Amino acid sequence: MKAGSTQCEAHVLAEIRQQLQTLPRGLRTRFAPSPTGYLHLGHAASAVFVWGIAQSIEADVVLRIEDHDRGRVRPGYEKAILEDLIWLGLMKTADFFRQSDHWDRYESQMEAARSRGLVYACTCSRREIMERTGEASHDELRYDGHCRTRGHADHHAGLRLRLDPMTCAFDDLWTGRQVQRPDEQCGDLLIRDRDGNWTYNFAVSLDDAAEDIDLVIRGQDLLPATGRQLQLRSIFGVTKPLRFLHHPLIWESPERKLSKRDGSTSLRHLREQGLSPAMILGQAAHAVGLLDRPEPVAAPELKGLFK
Repeated sequence: MKAGSTQCEAHVLAEIRQQLQTLPRGLRTRFAPSPTGYLHLGHAASAVFVWGIAQSIEADVVLRIEDHDRGRVRPGYEKAILEDLIWLGLMKTADFFRQSDHWDRYESQMEAARSRGLVYACTCSRREIMERTGEASHDELRYDGHCRTRGHADHHAGLRLRLDPMTCAFDDLWTGRQVQRPDEQCGDLLIRDRDGNWTYNFAVSLDDAAEDIDLVIRGQDLLPATGRQLQLRSIFGVTKPLRFLHHPLIWESPERKLSKRDGSTSLRHLREQGLSPAMILGQAAHAVGLLDRPEPVAAPELKGLFK
């Protein structure tokens, strides 16, 4: 296991810490796991960033359970997530938002976009898109607009939102200036799949607006999605500025980030091996380059990593 190539040298990390301290106090950020498996060391690393930065700049942390994909959600994982976060010392009580409690939010905004002629039904499979575009399966597929003229009456199809050409520029606190063109990256965005599940980009964009989030701290694997989420905010009239920090990941190999498939790094397994909360948080902080060596860091001490 190693930290990704985006891990910062000491002088770069010092500059990031300085930038963080220029942020206003009282911001609102979030930690947003999916109940599709147990939390693992990669989640712990993300939690180090979220709670550590929040502590250092006096921000509030919202816990959001992202269960928009009902086909992947499994019983018991939500409870396990809450137990792990309390055991780590990051939360005292299990106060949280759950996406499945806000289906009406997504439905009403989808209908509003549909009334503006921005939504259409799409029956295209990933394979069909690949065959038409010639793109490889491991790449992000840009939708080619094949179903744009079919309307939205097909209730057995997915739903896509039209993305007109738009340049989305933002300053990321970790990776610097970013310029993205969602229409070139992904094309018209799938917002609900054919099984009726709301998609990640659509749901989290509306959630961040509704929950008054103004600082998003998350892994660098989600950096390419940021432009399309900013464009969604623009489409739905959200004007509140949103700040971003996309932090380094822990990698299983040079090609693959740490995932829930690796049960040996689940927090449950590490607890059974006798590791304390401070040991797990310290190990996670070391793996992403915040510490020179693994050493215990208790939850209230995380802010010291960012000052």
